Amino acid sequence: PSMGLAPQIVEEIFEIVRDLNTRERVSFLLAEQNTMVALRHADYGYILENGRVVMDGDAESLRTNEDVKEFY
Repeated sequence: PSMGLAPQIVEEIFEIVRDLNTRERVSFLLAEQNTMVALRHADYGYILENGRVVMDGDAESLRTNEDVKEFY
């Protein structure tokens, strides 16, 4: 949801989504190209390449994974 948006707006959007998740116990599936922003706010993530899942796991593990940092 962040393509072309200012960084401050992106953070606000993700904070709203996180708040809804916490307060209303609603789950969200987001398709986001900015991997590090998405993983900062996610509990779990899937890394796709050419439409195929190449990696998945809890967001913290993906965010600190060297391959993810290098390629995404």
